Amino acid sequence: MRETAWFVRNVGGMSASLHKDEKGRVIVFTGEGQGKTTAALGIALRSAAHGKRVVIIQFMKGWENTGEYMISKILPNYEIYQFGRRKFVNLEKPDEEDMQRAREAISFAKKIIEEKPFLMILDEVNIAIHTGLIEVDDVVDLIKNKPEETNLILTGRYANEKIIELADIVTEMKEIKRTEIVSVEGIEY
Repeated sequence: MRETAWFVRNVGGMSASLHKDEKGRVIVFTGEGQGKTTAALGIALRSAAHGKRVVIIQFMKGWENTGEYMISKILPNYEIYQFGRRKFVNLEKPDEEDMQRAREAISFAKKIIEEKPFLMILDEVNIAIHTGLIEVDDVVDLIKNKPEETNLILTGRYANEKIIELADIVTEMKEIKRTEIVSVEGIEY
């Protein structure tokens, strides 16, 4: 146990300081498979544990009973803002209210990113673009004008080619097998 503490304090601390001047990344998690938001939240957890400011903006979610929302009440440096409604967006014919909320979310993101958080997650932004809730050029503008030190993660299916082109890392989630469709508390939400 003492050896582990020494390693974290001495080697772990040294390792982290070697990367202080790195430019913030643009990361995209997309694809049909499960795990896009979960992967982004894993990075958020790491960042918050290191004392870094994390801002999560959810474009299509409005449930306060999700794990990622509930943890914001106890986890320092971790902020989450939901712009979706409790009901799901009709992806084929979005409601005007859903479009208005998504536009508010991208405006809010542009404002908050000026504060230079270490990590900003735009959850489900790719599907918001795909369904026409917001314009891809608004997100492209945010990416191109983000502070250099801010890391930006964009999640959701159907990532637009313009977004993929600007990204430093793009991961496509591919489902190989699914035996159950039911959403489980603590796993899917």
